[in-house]
This record gives sequence, structure tokens and C-alpha cells, in this order.
Amino acid sequence: MSKKEIATDQLIAEIIKGIEEVKGLDIEILDLREIENTVCDYFIICNGTSNTQVNAIVNSVQKHVSKTLQEKPWHIEGSDNAEWILMDYVHIVVHVFQKHIREFYDIEGLWGDARTVKIETTY
Repeated sequence: MSKKEIATDQLIAEIIKGIEEVKGLDIEILDLREIENTVCDYFIICNGTSNTQVNAIVNSVQKHVSKTLQEKPWHIEGSDNAEWILMDYVHIVVHVFQKHIREFYDIEGLWGDARTVKIETTY
């Protein structure tokens, strides 16, 4: 395993921990590496029940990744209305939605060729 793969796996693990800490729902990882001309290697998608929870998920992910890996997102978009916040970690893009917005945009359907892993949560 290369250093990049190890770093990517660690980043994914910390992002998932951050989402789970504040009970983010319906967590999915889309592996985009086999698809040509993608902007990143992975999408991590989840949703919250309100804009308050969406903001809490984003803050928790930032805290976990920063504390453990000393990484910060390259860019964050959508914090103003907190219906869909995108966190860009260059090789990994995190999408945090409110449920109705996630259903409307259906990113999983748009990227149907990607290998998908659903993360089972116990809450």
C-alpha cells in the first residue's frame, strides 16, 4: 500500500468517525477511482435531520480530521444555509445534506458507476 493510499484510508476513517459522533445518517462512500475524469477519488455522503445537525456534522468532521491528521479542508461550501455542505479534502469530497435535498440531487444516482459502500450505524 502506498503512502497516499494509507493517508486516504486514514482520512476516510476520521471523516466517518466525525459523522458518527453526531449521529449523521445514511453514510455512503462512493469510490470514483475507476471512473474517468473525476474531480476526486472518493465522495463520502451523509445526511442530517436539520441544518443544525448538518453544521454539527461538518464541525465534527473538521475537529476529528484536524486533531488526528492535522489536515484541514481545502474548501468548504454551503455553510450559509446548511442544506448541502461540501467539504473538499482534495482526494475526498464530503457531502453533508439535509435528507430532502439529498433525495432531490441524488448524487448516488448521478454517479451510479461508482463502487458504493454503505456504512452501517448502530444508532
